[in-house]
Amino acid sequence: MRRRVTKVLGACAAAAVLALAAPGTAQAAQGVLVIDGAANEDPSGCYPLGDFAPSQVLNLTDGVAWVWSGPNCDGRVEHPVFPGQATVAHGRSVFIE
Repeated sequence: MRRRVTKVLGACAAAAVLALAAPGTAQAAQGVLVIDGAANEDPSGCYPLGDFAPSQVLNLTDGVAWVWSGPNCDGRVEHPVFPGQATVAHGRSVFIE
């Protein structure tokens, strides 16, 4: 009986350590992501780009924005837009976390 209690307490202690060591929840990038002149404050997730003409993307956040070849951030990553960088995006969507 004592051995079983020791195993249970050990498992509980290990679970507590793992819970405390787990990273926090994801947060939105801090700043503004400007897409074709429209400002998105503290952006998070996927944003559509123009269908027919390349879009202007200005990343004034602390995160990297990723331009995707397809709509809804699918397909392949075309290129990153680093913080402080502006680009002409030849893609269909942009993702930032």
